[in-house]
Amino acid sequence: MALCAGAFAQQRTAEDFLQRYNTVSNRLGPAGVGIETLITEWEAAYPEDINMLQAKWAYYYTKAASTTIVPMDQEKYLGEPPVFSLKDSLDRDVNYFQKTIFDDDMFGTATQAMDQAIRLDPLNLELRLARLTSLITYEGDSPDLTSQGLNALIDYHYKSKPAWVFAGDPVTQEEFEESIQQYCYELYQIGTPTAYEAFKDAAQKMIDYKCKNVVFQNDVAAYYQTYKDNPKEALKRYAKVLKSVPDDYTAIKNSVLIARKTNDKKTEKKYLALLAKYAPTENERLSAQARLSVLK
Repeated sequence: MALCAGAFAQQRTAEDFLQRYNTVSNRLGPAGVGIETLITEWEAAYPEDINMLQAKWAYYYTKAASTTIVPMDQEKYLGEPPVFSLKDSLDRDVNYFQKTIFDDDMFGTATQAMDQAIRLDPLNLELRLARLTSLITYEGDSPDLTSQGLNALIDYHYKSKPAWVFAGDPVTQEEFEESIQQYCYELYQIGTPTAYEAFKDAAQKMIDYKCKNVVFQNDVAAYYQTYKDNPKEALKRYAKVLKSVPDDYTAIKNSVLIARKTNDKKTEKKYLALLAKYAPTENERLSAQARLSVLK
C-alpha cells in the first residue's frame, strides 16, 4: 500500500496539485496547515509551475506578516486614523495604531517566488501588481522600493509596449492607467515625505510619456497644493488641466479651495462660476452659486 501511494504521488499532474491546493487553501487560507508540505512536493515535481510559485508567494507572504498595536505621536498612520486613544499620566491623548510587521526572511522567500513567476510569465500584469502591493505594505511609511518598482513598470510599459494580460484577459491602456493611479492614490494616502515624492514621481512619469489622462496632471497639482504648500504652482497646473478638459471637477474644486485659502476672491469667483456649472450634484451647484452671489 505504501508503494502504491508513492507511485500515485509521483504520477500527480500539475493540475492535481493545483486542485488540491485550491481545496485546502479555500478551507484553511493560503498559510493553513498542510499548505507548506503540499507546496514543497509541488515544487519538487514542477519547479517552474506558475501556479505553484504563486501559491508559494502567498504562503510565505501571509506567514511573514503579523499585526501589532503601537502608540504613535501623530493623528494618522499610513492614512488611517488610530484604532483607539487613551489618556496618559498627564491627561494627554495617546493614539494607538495597527501596524503590520514582517519577518524579513519569509518576505524575501515570498519575493523570490514572485520574481521567478514574473520571469516565467513576464506579460502577466497581475503578478507585477501583486508584487507592488506586497512591497507597499512591507515598506509602510518609507516606500522607496515601491517607488522604484512602480517607475520601472511604467518605463517597461511605454518603452517595450508589452501585450499585458490580467486573469487571462488583455489589458487596455485605460486599465493600465487605472492600475497606476491606484498606487498613486495609496502613496498619497500614506502622507509621509517619501510617499509624497513617490506619488509625484510616478504621476510625473506618466505625464512625461505623453499620457493624456488628466488624472495624473491633477495628481502633480495636488502634490504642490498639499505637500509643498505652493498654491501658485498648483493653480497653474489645475489651469492646464481645465484648458484641455474644461469641466474637470477635481481641478475646479481644488482651485476654489486654493483661492479661498489664500483669500484670492477674484480667482475664487472665476472657479466658483465653473463649479456652479459643472459640479456633479445640484446641491453643490446651488451652494457654489450662493457663494458666488455673496462675493459679487
